[in-house]
Amino acid sequence: MSSNWEAFAAAEPALAKTVEDRFGAFTHHVLATLRKDGSPRTTGLEVRFLAGELWLGMMPNSLKALDLRRDPRFALQANPGPGTEMGGGDVRVSGRAVEVHDPEVIARYVGDDGPQEPFHLFRAELTEVVRTSVDGDQLAIQTWQPGRRLRTVHRQ
Repeated sequence: MSSNWEAFAAAEPALAKTVEDRFGAFTHHVLATLRKDGSPRTTGLEVRFLAGELWLGMMPNSLKALDLRRDPRFALQANPGPGTEMGGGDVRVSGRAVEVHDPEVIARYVGDDGPQEPFHLFRAELTEVVRTSVDGDQLAIQTWQPGRRLRTVHRQ
């Protein structure tokens, strides 16, 4: 089961805002994809939240785009920022990337400020959103999956 960003934000608005804020705090994040042989590949990526979707844009024929065309599963981790503070916690999103070819959708994504040269555009279908943060003297791990309630686990 998967969900788009809009459905996640409707189900868990506070967590969705925290996640968007974490991704918005820095430009570059880390994307994990699967290589042809099944081993992981991590690369930098910029993300965008627009029209109820989480978008992943990539250069033409980049290895990460080719990975996602072959196997759409991904994990995306927000840049933790400098130092050890990690304000807002550690945020990760997992799911499947669906490549978008519709010229009208691409034009809306590009708008006036987006890339004009060719690029790959993927829409994220979420399978899991995780936020790990410090709550007092405990580690708090929030996990959301489509069709399930938000689960929070505290660890010492």
